[in-house]
Amino acid sequence: MGLILYQRDHCHLCDQALAALAAARAPAFESVFIDEDAALEARYGLRVPVLHDPTSGDELDWPFDADTLRVFLRLHP
Repeated sequence: MGLILYQRDHCHLCDQALAALAAARAPAFESVFIDEDAALEARYGLRVPVLHDPTSGDELDWPFDADTLRVFLRLHP
């Protein structure tokens, strides 16, 4: 299973995270919007954007940049 980016609609930080993912040349990932899901809202509400690796359970919380992402991606191929 690939990485998941938890995000919200109309989130400028999420837009910045998407730009950082592109700059880091991240592999394909799933975008999950938490706005309509009470459980995800409770878990990630103030933390988004969050990059989640479902295999390991590791998460990378905002703020992150392309360099930080590259390190995370090397650890979570």
